[in-house]
Amino acid sequence: MAAEDRDYNLTEEQKAVKAKYPPLCKKYEYLDHTADVQLHAWGDTLEEAFEQCVMAMFGYMTDTGTVEPVDTVEVEAEGEDCTSSVENYEREKGHDMLSLLFHFLDEWLYKFSADEFFIPREVKVLHIDRMQFKIRSIGWGEEFSLDKHPQGTEVKAITYSAMQICEDEKPEVFVIIDI
Repeated sequence: MAAEDRDYNLTEEQKAVKAKYPPLCKKYEYLDHTADVQLHAWGDTLEEAFEQCVMAMFGYMTDTGTVEPVDTVEVEAEGEDCTSSVENYEREKGHDMLSLLFHFLDEWLYKFSADEFFIPREVKVLHIDRMQFKIRSIGWGEEFSLDKHPQGTEVKAITYSAMQICEDEKPEVFVIIDI
């Protein structure tokens, strides 16, 4: 299902907020998965694919076009470095990037679920360190409010199930979220 296919039955006030800002660039879609949903995001760079994956997750929870960029939140995450030897480096590298993607999404979900109830309108990855498996990002948005933002589906958790990072042609990622 394309990201544009989700219907939130926006109120006139929500439509007015959405009209104040340029439309969001959505390079993601939702793929059917038994009892959950799979996010498929892509971009011109791996950084953009990660950004779009975060926005796909939040786009499942609300119409991110109704979010105003009034606050800024920074998120940093680290993957699990399990490269114990030079021989294992290439084999383990994929696991570390998957771990980085998992923790990156999990940190953004934490900002929404347990910390500040922050929902971004836009997320920008500032840097991915592929050697140390660290990522820095910034998001512009505001505190989620049921009075202001339409309610979509709650995301309970990020999963490793069928997680993929592909960089063959265009960078793309696949992540199943628990709803």
